[in-house]
Amino acid sequence: QEQLVESGGGLVETGESLTLSCAASGLTLSYYAVGWFRQTPGKARSVIAATSRSGIGKYYAEAVKGRFTISRDNTKNIVYLQMNSLTAADTAVYSCAAGYQIENLRKGIIDYEGQGVQVTVSS
Repeated sequence: QEQLVESGGGLVETGESLTLSCAASGLTLSYYAVGWFRQTPGKARSVIAATSRSGIGKYYAEAVKGRFTISRDNTKNIVYLQMNSLTAADTAVYSCAAGYQIENLRKGIIDYEGQGVQVTVSS
């Protein structure tokens, strides 16, 4: 069964860092672009970072540019999201998703997605 499983969420204070992991099982992650999405109550889910299949192409939403870094280890079938300088505005449910290419992810065209993890930043 193909699935993506996120881990690393939790409660941190403003200014701290957190690293999320997205581990794939039953599928070869290197065949897909992978993105991290986040959703807060009352708002639509949006992609905040994405990486191409090779890891060379990257996309970041303006809200996280310069603070978040997406990376992948295709040998381990894992994609990471390093989040620095966290603020209360980053509080959300974060999920990862795989798709054919970054542009597909930005359009919401997703092949696989995880259940998500909660990240809470206290102010």
